[in-house]
Amino acid sequence: MLELRAEGVCKQFGEKKAVQDVSFTLNSGVYGLLGANGAGKTTLMRMLCALLKPDSGEISFCGENVRQMGARYRRVLGYLPQDFGYYPDFTAERYLRYLAQLKALPPWTIPQKLDEIWELTGLQDAKKQKLKGFSGGMLRRLGIGQALLNDPAVLVLDEPTSGLDPKERIRFRNMISSMGKDRIVLLSTHIVQDVEFIADSIVMMKGGRLIESGTVQTLAQKAVNHVWECLVDEAWADRIIAAHAVSNLRREGAQVFLRVVSDEKPVPDAKACEPNLEDVYLFYAGERREYGSVSDGAI
Repeated sequence: MLELRAEGVCKQFGEKKAVQDVSFTLNSGVYGLLGANGAGKTTLMRMLCALLKPDSGEISFCGENVRQMGARYRRVLGYLPQDFGYYPDFTAERYLRYLAQLKALPPWTIPQKLDEIWELTGLQDAKKQKLKGFSGGMLRRLGIGQALLNDPAVLVLDEPTSGLDPKERIRFRNMISSMGKDRIVLLSTHIVQDVEFIADSIVMMKGGRLIESGTVQTLAQKAVNHVWECLVDEAWADRIIAAHAVSNLRREGAQVFLRVVSDEKPVPDAKACEPNLEDVYLFYAGERREYGSVSDGAI
């Protein structure tokens, strides 16, 4: 059985504690790593990929320290950083062939592997096109293609949908949703919807710490009776926004509909509703969306 384990992992840059005493175990499946920008997600993922050495603690794959495994770990690892490097004048095919050689794939396996990548990413018709002509969505699909070249047992994706339009984000989510059957897939994002429907389990970070983990259903159960919906006038809406975490709002005529994450009812006639993952994230992380003043035209 596959197992990627972090035990008491810490990393500090100067005075900033980027990752603080993080421990978890991942087995086969798709995991969503949630946290605001600056929560420590990228630092943690770089340590999981053995690109950064923890100041303390250990990261192991199937019982072996990943840094001690060296090349053996890199052979089972696929990594898509938030900003991956590429040569603009390379065609997509030349780029993947080049990376396949860097990953030491046997030459006779490369044509078949590239055919699989083209089919998976939908880039068959663009494989002869230079990368400088690729859209952001096409580059992200190429990025996951290069991460999958060596058929990795561990696939780490850092903000893979950042900057994509809604259509490309949906396509990307569909692409990775079936990849966790026989590998560990860790998807880092601050966009909650990107993991709500595809992740088997969620790991949440804040301020460098792991604050909660579990399935969406398990986490949502703990937030029951902490999510409320109400319809109020603009003045009340401004008071609620100032005092509570609000996951959604919209204007309905002269009134404002609010979805509020709070231990208590924000107004007496507020109704409890079933939490979704965005509500759960606000509940555990204590984050607030920036909405501004409704009465000043914020919506």
